[in-house]
Parts: sequence; structure tokens; C-alpha cells
Amino acid sequence: MKKKKRKKKKKQNKLILLNRRLFSVKTKKNSSPKVAVIMGSKSDWPTMKFCTETLKKLQVKFDVKIISAHRTPDRMYAFAKSAEKENYSVIIAGAGGSAHLPGMIASMSTLPVIGVPIESKKLKGLDSLLSIVQMPKGIPVGTVAIGEDGAINAGIMAASIIALENKKVKKNLVLWRNKQTNSVKKKPN
Repeated sequence: MKKKKRKKKKKQNKLILLNRRLFSVKTKKNSSPKVAVIMGSKSDWPTMKFCTETLKKLQVKFDVKIISAHRTPDRMYAFAKSAEKENYSVIIAGAGGSAHLPGMIASMSTLPVIGVPIESKKLKGLDSLLSIVQMPKGIPVGTVAIGEDGAINAGIMAASIIALENKKVKKNLVLWRNKQTNSVKKKPN
């Protein structure tokens, strides 16, 4: 009897340039890339849900997790170290206050990390924005606007990164942008 050869799923390296940093993203051939949408606490969900709604519209697969840099450091470490093996292509991390989650994840993973500053009661999210955007050289975090707009843009940015290698997502992104463009009136009345 002849032995059947098992076909191994080949891993492909995809090079992505984000904020002047080159990322090598490994994905299994014929597998759909996905986005990890993580946040420091349940209270971040009212903002981060806009990110997931955007990903749904663009038909990008995603998972949602609560991972606190301060209260669940072991969970954060395990996630960051296994994210690539779990076939994530991009990580979107929402954080408020001291907002260490995006930077800590970026320090432990070579995947692109997009930070979403969550609006806080005390400083209206400025503290979160500055914590995320002021990363030391060598550990970049792509940072978007504070709050809802930032969450939506994070979803679009993640889709744009995935669209570099995924024709379906590229098509959805182009259609979404065309719809957005066509919704702008030519005259005010």
C-alpha cells in the first residue's frame, strides 16, 4: 500500500510596513487572517464595540478579549506570546488612563499593534493618548484618535493591513470607501 502524503500547511511570510517599522506576519496558507481586539476592562467595551462593528462591515474575522496590563499580567503575557501562532495578523488594543496595554503587547510581539485611547473621566482621554503615542523608539504602536472615532479608524487600519494580502478584504474596503465618498453631498441643500 502506498502511504498518502500529508500536505503540510505552508506558512507564508508577509511583510507589512507600519509607522516606519517592517513586520513579518506569518499566516498559514489558505487560512483567513484575523484581528485580535483587546481591551483593559469591560468599561472599555462601549468604545471598542465601534471597532468590531467596523470589522464586521468589512468582513474581517476578529476575536474580542479583556486583557489588563495591570490586573492580568500573566494573561497579557500568554496572549502576546501566542498571538502569532493563533493566526492573528493585527492586534487592536484599547486602553484608558495609564494605557499600558498597547505598548506592553507591542513589546512582546512582532505583530502590528494599533492603540485606541479610551476617553477617561478625569482627562477626557488625553492621558490615554499620550501614554499610547509616546512609545520609546523600537517599540512602535500605531495610535489613532481618542474614543469612538479612533476605534472606527483602528478597524479600518487593521482591514487595510490585511487587505495587502487578502483580496476579499481589499474589495470590501474599496466598496466601503466608495460608499463613504458617495454619501458626501455636493451642495449643502
